[in-house]
Amino acid sequence: MSTNIPNHTVVHPDCRHFRGDIPCRPNKEHGYQCEGCPVYAPVQQRILIIKLGAIGDVIRTTPLLRRLRQEYPAAYITWLTHTPAILPQDAVDEILKFDFAAVLQLQAREFDVVFNLDKDKEAGALLNTIKATQKFGYALRPYDGVAWPANDLAQHKFLTGVFDQLSLQNTKPYVQEIFELCGYEFRGEEYVFDNHADKGYQWPQLPAAGRRVGLNTGCGDRWTTRLWSDDKWISLIGQLQQAGYAPVLLGGAAEEERNQRLQAATGAPYLGHFPLPQFINLLDHMDLIVTQVTMAMHISIALRKPTVLMNNIFNPYEFDLYGRGQIVQPNRECVCFYRGSCKLGTSCMEDLPAEKVLAAVQATLPIAVA
Repeated sequence: MSTNIPNHTVVHPDCRHFRGDIPCRPNKEHGYQCEGCPVYAPVQQRILIIKLGAIGDVIRTTPLLRRLRQEYPAAYITWLTHTPAILPQDAVDEILKFDFAAVLQLQAREFDVVFNLDKDKEAGALLNTIKATQKFGYALRPYDGVAWPANDLAQHKFLTGVFDQLSLQNTKPYVQEIFELCGYEFRGEEYVFDNHADKGYQWPQLPAAGRRVGLNTGCGDRWTTRLWSDDKWISLIGQLQQAGYAPVLLGGAAEEERNQRLQAATGAPYLGHFPLPQFINLLDHMDLIVTQVTMAMHISIALRKPTVLMNNIFNPYEFDLYGRGQIVQPNRECVCFYRGSCKLGTSCMEDLPAEKVLAAVQATLPIAVA
């Protein structure tokens, strides 16, 4: 679509590169103007994804981008989130941080398709107020202010989120549920993710590649029933070292003291905690990652790393390791589904022996015998 402004200059406001407030990149880098521009790329559909947070949930929603690019190759995709930095900058045309300014402009625009993948009330309210031809996911019921399926496709995911009994019976991984909510069949699409290899991070302290086993020792402070004791970690580290692996301690600021204790007790390398892009790149240098259900798990899957997932309080069907790992659970059945504290006083994670985790590591990343 071409538009002539009063001085007869041709403008293509429908072009993927056009900004309106500042010169586009082709103009800035090559001096192109709209008339006769060799990289003019008219947008045929405008799509909005509302997926606010947490970081792990944003990461594991990125496979949807692969299907959308296949279904709508000429689409302009906007993503609204609390954590813009985690999204791959080259896979999304416009990444907006959820704030008043972003909401104000989105409500003034029109979209062909909007996917709201969050049950947060503000996300549902936004879906209600945005002009779009098609809407998927969750809306906000105006008369009582509760989240509600925008159409029948969202009913399965909605119901498994409000009834524990249905959640326990569910056998669909999260990514499949999200695809179906959006009207697509999941075909094993991988995550879209940046390993930050272009940042030039160096890790000379790491042991030789080929047998590095990253141990992510934390799990956040919301679901503390997932925590494994220091004694269990020390036992696993010793068994990994004896089996010929090189365990590396991983974590954020919350795991600093624990990892220092584990390093002192075992000699396993601990390089410290880092900003998120650097932490992601450190994980990318692992050959396998042992983790609980936390952000590092999502990063590991996104980086296509062999993953040994230690799980107790969540439905194991929720997690798709894409055939690159194993899920290990305690020998005692967990009775604290989605609970942050253990009803029995002692978490069943203490009934997950280090030997069971070691066996999963050996099955997933065998060490060749000379």
